[in-house]
Amino acid sequence: MQLCTDPVQESGIPFRRLERYAGIFVDKEKDMNKQIAGMVLASVVPAAHASLPALAGTWTLVAADVQRPDGRIERDYGAAPKGRLSIDPQGRYTLQIFKAERPRFASADKAAATNDEFRAAVLGSSTHFGTIALHEGQLVFQIEAASFPNWEGTVQRRSFELQGDELRYRVPARPDGGIPISIWRRMP
Repeated sequence: MQLCTDPVQESGIPFRRLERYAGIFVDKEKDMNKQIAGMVLASVVPAAHASLPALAGTWTLVAADVQRPDGRIERDYGAAPKGRLSIDPQGRYTLQIFKAERPRFASADKAAATNDEFRAAVLGSSTHFGTIALHEGQLVFQIEAASFPNWEGTVQRRSFELQGDELRYRVPARPDGGIPISIWRRMP
């Protein structure tokens, strides 16, 4: 291998490290960028190739956003949402999402809360449990019980991406067209 700088200087392009292999000049910077990109892409598990054991574990919520019909992304559960997702190897799961900025009730008696306090508590949380499976590259949640009773007994399909210790998925669109996006990080 012979390092050559003359072709770079003659071409007028900014200096790059070129090496000659069998009479051909190779741009080592481009080659390195391709290798790095390949390593990053290799860590992404396409949904079609993910397995339930790859999802098993405990996950902490990183973000709970919503994509509006016009494409804008907004915080759905505040700037610092809290949450856990636990999936066992057999596909049983439990999920909790809470808006960190939920106001405390004025009374220590939950039954004595005002309508506004109840509203903030309900809209500031999302919890459900049941079983989860993978089918045709989607997460399939079979919801047994949920804080939103209308979800109980339903099946929800979600597109997802698993990249290393990060799991992202999109919840089905709401009546207003907003699409919730949940991002989770695997806990050690």
